[in-house]
Amino acid sequence: MPDTYTIFIIEKDFYGQSEAVYPIERINLATGKSFEDGEHILYVNGEYRGESDIGKLMHDFNCTQAADMNFELMANRTRYLKENPKGVSEMCKIMEDMRSESLKEVALRMLSAGKYALEEIANISGLSLDEVKKLKAEQTA
Repeated sequence: MPDTYTIFIIEKDFYGQSEAVYPIERINLATGKSFEDGEHILYVNGEYRGESDIGKLMHDFNCTQAADMNFELMANRTRYLKENPKGVSEMCKIMEDMRSESLKEVALRMLSAGKYALEEIANISGLSLDEVKKLKAEQTA
């Protein structure tokens, strides 16, 4: 099997050791030996700041201004999404899509509970009654 890497960038230093990356490998608990299945997990400390590329990248992930970033590729994309009218429009569309998906998830949970009238779900979730009816139809299909 090929090696696979799963990378989690965590907001806080979960392990509290001030490391940039915490590599996790699976072991056989009975023998204490490495499982060696090719699966590797990396927890990247989002709080880490340092002169390494990871430290600079974590800094950039927390920047709000492109001018303060270390990596030009990320700075250019940030400039586009924040300063270019087309990029701002693109970002607004993405945010609206995320908001809509979130509202749909609320409505679906309410539908699953079976305690609310469709009008109540529309009112509480912020979706239109037609959108709620469509979700209900998809849920029962």
